[in-house]
Order: sequence, then structure tokens, then C-alpha cells
Amino acid sequence: MIEHRLTCATGREGGRMSNGTSGEYWHAPALPSVFKHSLLSRYIPKFGGMTGSKSGGEVVYLDGYAGEGRYENGESGSVDTVLRIAADHQARAAVRWTCFFAERSASSFARLEALVGEYRSRGVDARAFHGDVLGLLDEVLKTATGRPLFLFLDPCGLGLPFTTLVDVLARRRKETWPPTELLLNFSMVAVRRIGGNSTSDKGNERTNERLDEVCGGRWWREHFAAGYSRDADDRVAAEYCERLGAATGMHTVSVPVTKAPGQKAVYNLVFGTRSNHGLWAFGDAHSRARDSWWEGLELREEEDALFSTSSLQRPDPTEIHQQAIPAMAENIAELLRPGRPFKLVEHTAAVFGEFYGQVPETVARKAVKHLRTAGGTPSDGTGSPVHNLRVLPPIRP
Repeated sequence: MIEHRLTCATGREGGRMSNGTSGEYWHAPALPSVFKHSLLSRYIPKFGGMTGSKSGGEVVYLDGYAGEGRYENGESGSVDTVLRIAADHQARAAVRWTCFFAERSASSFARLEALVGEYRSRGVDARAFHGDVLGLLDEVLKTATGRPLFLFLDPCGLGLPFTTLVDVLARRRKETWPPTELLLNFSMVAVRRIGGNSTSDKGNERTNERLDEVCGGRWWREHFAAGYSRDADDRVAAEYCERLGAATGMHTVSVPVTKAPGQKAVYNLVFGTRSNHGLWAFGDAHSRARDSWWEGLELREEEDALFSTSSLQRPDPTEIHQQAIPAMAENIAELLRPGRPFKLVEHTAAVFGEFYGQVPETVARKAVKHLRTAGGTPSDGTGSPVHNLRVLPPIRP
């Protein structure tokens, strides 16, 4: 298990409400949606490719809080993004996806069902469910027997109880194969709101108990025992990620998601996998999705003179890469210290270190070449794919 925090400035697809989608939410995607959609569009095809080729081409996907799936201006929401991938894979006879989508709001479900119907007419096995995701889990798990499964759980407020997640991931889907991966929304807004009131006379104990259920215990209250502090929510999120990884035997990483640079996270996206390759691919997808978000932010700045944050705060990708190469080379040298060769993917988190999710996988190749120049390995960093590069210890005289 590994717990690792990434930093990404982005936000939700507008302001989804806990009782469904309404208001202006589905008029058009807010700029911060670029990150989440880009992350899904980059990682989900990799998950299908990595797992479908070994499972007879069958993969199962669940979106437990689907919403309408597509914006009124025709742009894709999360559902449409994934179904486009499923349709493309099917057209190329690459992977056959069975996709489940749950939505509680009647008005949102009507639009969701119509969208899902479009893809069913194209031959995609897509199924819309009107109700709580808890009522759909058994069917999803039964369908996923012997097949890879990806769970996307993106509620507005508090999500599934910790015990439910552990039951699914550590008991019913505990095997390394077929693989199970998870991407879930851990609401930082809810943690700050509930935590800030947890020791006050005005606090609602039932609300506190609801967060107990999500966190798997009362431990989160200790972080607010002395009242609210600016980093209390971050400490809760980090411990939640660590506990989830420990309880499920998964690698877990946590992505803080904000509405704009420098702001507190609205929620964290928590990713879980048992696959070293999955951990590697997610970090690469995160890095590239983050770059897409910054590009969208800069475009907004050009169009709206009142929106001016990116030019002051965007990290220079070239500078980050230059910092990452020697740091990652040093990480690789440390891994070689026992004198045994290894593949980069076998130690993803240790190879990238603090730059995990901040730089694409190509930087790892450059780090190997940098280490060779310094005499730290005879490996030259050539070969494909990058994650399978085998690095040898230095030749001693």
C-alpha cells in the first residue's frame, strides 16, 4: 500500500447538488471539468487495454453517480466520455465494455437514459439504473465475475460507507486478477463543514456519524479536536487514503481538486489499484490531464481579462522536468544500491518520488539516461515501453 498526494488545480463539472442535477449545472461544462474529463479519457482506455487483452476482451465499468451524462451544449460529461471510449473500442474489436450508470434524480435519469440509449443502439452494452448505487452493486459484481472492473464513484457530498468499499474491494473483489480499480470523490467541503462544527454546540451528531461511516470510524474527529485548522481537512484526506489502502491491500493515491490555483481542495480524487502498471499509467494520465487543464485555464484568461491567475501561477513544465530528471535519477540509484536490476514499473512510486503525477512517463527514460551519464548504470534508457525498462546496477571494477 502506498499513499501519495498529487497536486492539481481543477474542479467539478459545475455544482452538482446532492439530490440530483439542477439549475445551470448541465447548461455547459465549467472550465475545471477539463481536468476530470481529460483524466478519464486518458486513463480509461489504458485500463481497458491493460486488462481487456488478458480477459477475453471483456471489461465492466460502474459510474455510481452518473448525472445526465452530457451537457445541453452538446459537450461530453463523464458518462458520454466513457461511452465514447467503449464505442470506439467495440468498433475496433478491441474491448467489449459493459457499463452501468446509477442516478437517483428522476429528471437527470430521464436524460441519462436517453443518452445511454443512443449508445445501446450502436451496440454498446450500457445500462442505466434509477436509484441509489447501493441497489446496483450486486448486479455489477455478478456481471464482473471473471472480468476486470473499474468503479467511478463521484457524489457531490459524502459517498459510500467505508465498510461497503472494504467489503467490495477486500472481500468480494480481493483478487489481483481479475483486477479491480477505483476512482472516488472524497469531499473536502463536507469534511471542513462537518469537522468545523463537530466540537461546537451547534454541531449535528447524526451528521458527524455519517462522516464516521464514510471514514470507517471516529478517528477523523481527532484532527478537529482543537477546533478547525487550515490543514485539518488535508490530514483527514491523507489518513483516509492510507486507511483505505491498508484495508483493501491496494496502492492508493490522492489528488486534491480545486476550483482555481491556490484555493483549498473542493474534493480529492482517490485512486486505488493493485497493479504496478495501473499505478504507473494513472500517474502519467494525471500529468497529461493537468497540462490540458492549464491550457484551458490560459485560454479562459485570454478571453476574459477579469480571469487572471494562470500566468502568475502556472508551473513551467520545462522547469519541472529539469528538476525531476536528476531527482528521479537519484531515486533510481537508491533502488539499485542493493545491486539488483529491476524494471521501472516495479517501483513506480519510488522512481517518481515527489514528481509522481507531475511529469509524464517519458521523464523516467530521461532520468535513466541521466544516471548512465553519471556512471550510475550501464542501462541507456532505450527500448519500449517506458514502464518496462530494465535498469542494471553499475558495473564495479
